[in-house]
Amino acid sequence: MRLQILTAALLLFSIGSLAAKDPVKPASVTTMTFNIRYGTAEDGTNSWYYRGGAVMEMINDQKPDIIGMQEVLRDQMDVLKEYLDYKCIGVGRDDGKKAGEHMCIFYNPKTVKIVKWGTYWLSETPDKPSKGWDAACYRTATWALVKHKETGKMFYMVNTHLDHVGVEARKNGLELIVERIGAMNKEGYPLILSGDFNVTQDNETLAPLKGKLRNVREWAFKTDEGATYNAWGHKEKEAVIDHIFASGFSSCPVFEVVRKPFLERKFISDHYPVKATLIF
Repeated sequence: MRLQILTAALLLFSIGSLAAKDPVKPASVTTMTFNIRYGTAEDGTNSWYYRGGAVMEMINDQKPDIIGMQEVLRDQMDVLKEYLDYKCIGVGRDDGKKAGEHMCIFYNPKTVKIVKWGTYWLSETPDKPSKGWDAACYRTATWALVKHKETGKMFYMVNTHLDHVGVEARKNGLELIVERIGAMNKEGYPLILSGDFNVTQDNETLAPLKGKLRNVREWAFKTDEGATYNAWGHKEKEAVIDHIFASGFSSCPVFEVVRKPFLERKFISDHYPVKATLIF
């Protein structure tokens, strides 16, 4: 009898030891928002010709599952698709096809799958190419219903770029995004909203998000307080205007502004990439 009890105790101890050494890893998705700076900008040695390779090196190094990119022109999108093991969705804001900024969502097809997606315009006529309110430019949001391949879990990704001039355009544009999120996410899936919002986190423009989505920078267990707009190193112009918001996830272990150099370039854009890990 003593031998049986001892054997059972040793078995339980062994199982417990194995569990302690090999805990179940929670399912997670790593997301990023990144304004890559449009490729036709005359930035001298900071022009796309010189830094495009460094952008690709950053993505290969960081390996996010899904990225919301802003200021992507068609040529930039095609180059990134050709040389990266990522796929992409998004249309040009000027004509709904190829012209102008693409509100791209790049994704790793090994880890996630796009189930369906679309783009709408931040205007009074969101279903066709149009400029809204007092905006200086056409502005859009691209959304996707995404499947996490490892677990089969579903989540939404929305990527946008609010206007840099129009106060009403920013306010009304974000209200439209929140309205559209509510209409499309009837299932209550986890959701990520990424983008260049052109306002800091304390600006009243972001008020429509309160109580609906969390600012991941403020929510993360390990966070980063640094600026996201680097202005090519002009310290007096630095600002926190690139944000990730989320709902439906259980936690965020890490939020990070990616400042490390790539291919010996200190700045790979006038914005830093912003990265977060979200737990289902």
